[in-house]
Amino acid sequence: MKSLRFSEFGPSSVLRIVDLAIPDPGPGEALVQVKAAAINPSDPKNVSGHFKDTTLPRTPGRDFAGVVVKGRKFKEGQEVWGSVPKYGVEHDGTHEEYIVVQEEALSPKPKSLSMVQAAAIGVPFVTAWASLVNAAQIRAGETILIVGAGGSVGQAATQIAHWKKAHVIGADRTSEIPGVESAINTSTGDLSENVRKLTNGAGVDLVFDTVGGPLFEPALKSLKFGGRQVAITSKGDGRVSFNLFDFYHNLSRLIGVDSQALTPLQVMEIFEELRQGFDSGVLKPPPIEVVPFENAIDAYQRVEAGKAKSKLVLSF
Repeated sequence: MKSLRFSEFGPSSVLRIVDLAIPDPGPGEALVQVKAAAINPSDPKNVSGHFKDTTLPRTPGRDFAGVVVKGRKFKEGQEVWGSVPKYGVEHDGTHEEYIVVQEEALSPKPKSLSMVQAAAIGVPFVTAWASLVNAAQIRAGETILIVGAGGSVGQAATQIAHWKKAHVIGADRTSEIPGVESAINTSTGDLSENVRKLTNGAGVDLVFDTVGGPLFEPALKSLKFGGRQVAITSKGDGRVSFNLFDFYHNLSRLIGVDSQALTPLQVMEIFEELRQGFDSGVLKPPPIEVVPFENAIDAYQRVEAGKAKSKLVLSF
């Protein structure tokens, strides 16, 4: 089978397409023929050595959609989708023609989605769901501020928040943010001041911060009394600062979420929820560019350079 492989850390140019033997599934595992696999921004980061646990040589990739070839829980020919934590890090990932997956990590693919569309859902929607629904327990009628609302995770979070009947304020480095009720351009004004104006001084119930760094404290200042903030990353320096007196006087709560720390079973349970959303039409897949697998290295370089205008999905 063909596999995208790296034997050293570095830019995406270190990747090579190589021939490997098709793996054999063990007890509790299934062999899946990959039909499509998305490239997430974390994949080129993985190749660069960003994740300390990555061992070499390694095949990157977490998200996929495909067909079961061998397994017990799923019949041969069953269409499945998934996103497996630690794939591409401690285990070979999904950017190859066949993968072995724990059967508890697999979920039937939504009938409403093509293979390419299903492969594009993984990391962004799983991260958003784990943050808003599982961790923050978002409730109907709440107002949520999504920092980085124009990104893939932010756009997934916007859809999920609307599904849960929450009001969404989106913040990004542009005023053109799809799907939100109100937009804040973080490059032209103070985030917390603008949030206060939009909420008549009250602040928001929940902040979903997909940026961190210099926007962490302004986002925290945007919370109403007793509000909560979910953090999933930090651009640039991982260290942030904020006024601890203001934090505890406001009874604010800070929640950290790491999608890599989810178990395969937890991810599968999220996929089961998402499948209902897509099949009912409440959730929609993102804009996609299909890339033939033989052009995978070029696609990685585009994602690495920030030149991909839509979700790049490898097609096998």
